[in-house]
Amino acid sequence: MFSVKMLKPYYIKEEQEYIRVVLAYQYFSLLMDEEVYHFVPLEAREIRIKRDTQQIENKEAVFVFQKGKQFHRIHLADLMKVKDFQQHLSTILSPYMMLPKPEEKKDNIDQVIMELERTNLLRLVDQALDEQNEAHFYLYTNKLTEM
Repeated sequence: MFSVKMLKPYYIKEEQEYIRVVLAYQYFSLLMDEEVYHFVPLEAREIRIKRDTQQIENKEAVFVFQKGKQFHRIHLADLMKVKDFQQHLSTILSPYMMLPKPEEKKDNIDQVIMELERTNLLRLVDQALDEQNEAHFYLYTNKLTEM
């Protein structure tokens, strides 16, 4: 059994489709059998997360950890099963996973436009009453009830 002693990204690369957490030596270490093993970039060097699904895409990646002359190869899928790895990773990714939802934004804009149109019709009804223009009054109140 192992646990994460330290997990800090060397850097994070944001792309349109992916977020890549690039790892480097001495920024990632595991505690295995009460000994600290440091990540060495011999095989996989990054964790790739797809933005739209927020899922890790390269689960088959193999990370190598070293202590002295001993090496341990661990698949990313196995690392994902460790609770503190998930916590470290979610902390790292939290600022990057906040994506605006365009549908909600569009709905909000439509709602504002509808409210502005309604307010404008109310103003025109008031104006028709002030001018005692019966034709405009009926026209605007009919449009108002159609909304």
